[in-house]
Amino acid sequence: MDPLAVFSPRVRAWFEGTFDRPTPAQERGWPAIASGAHTLIQAPTGSGKTLAAFLWALDRAEPGAGTQVLYVSPLKALNYDVERNLRGPLAGIESKLAVAVRTGDTPPKERAAMLREAPDILITTPESLFLMLTSRAREIIKSVRTVIVDEVHAVAGSKRGAHLALSLERLERLAGEPIQRIGLSATQRPLEEIGRFVS
Repeated sequence: MDPLAVFSPRVRAWFEGTFDRPTPAQERGWPAIASGAHTLIQAPTGSGKTLAAFLWALDRAEPGAGTQVLYVSPLKALNYDVERNLRGPLAGIESKLAVAVRTGDTPPKERAAMLREAPDILITTPESLFLMLTSRAREIIKSVRTVIVDEVHAVAGSKRGAHLALSLERLERLAGEPIQRIGLSATQRPLEEIGRFVS
C-alpha cells in the first residue's frame, strides 16, 4: 500500500517535493494513524517519527476550530524544537494552522492570548497540561481530537507517567469523546509496557 495515499493532494505534493521517500516509521505509522487507532511509533532519533505523528493531524485540522492537536513532551527544550520544526511543513502545505507553546516559562501575557484565541496546535509539558485542566485554560483544550505524547519511554512506568496518564483520562472526559493517542518512543523495552501506556 502507498503510505502517502492517506493524505490530501497538497500534503502529498509537499512531501514528495521535500523528501525522497517516507522513512520506515512513516510508512508503517501513517496507515495506523489514519485508521484512527491509538498508535505507538518506536524508532531511533532521526527516523522521522515526529513528522509521522504530525502530518496526518496537520492535514485534517481546521484553522480556527479550537485546539485540535495537543503535543506533550516531558522535555521543555524539545517543545521549542518541535514548534520550529513545524514551520516548514505548515509553510509548505500553505496551512493557516496556528501553533503555540505553553510551559512553565510561558509569560502570562501569552497565556492570556491563548485563552482569547486558542491555537490549533498546542505544544506543552505533562505538568502544564495538568495545570490547564485545573484552570480556565481547560476550555481551550476540550476540542482536542489528537494527542501526541513524545518521549513515552522517559515517563512510562514512573510517577510522572502515572500523573500524565491521569491527565490524559481527564482530557478525554473533558472532550466528551474518544481522543486518538499517538505515542513516540525511542527503541527501548519493554515495548508492550510502553504500548499499554499509550493506549
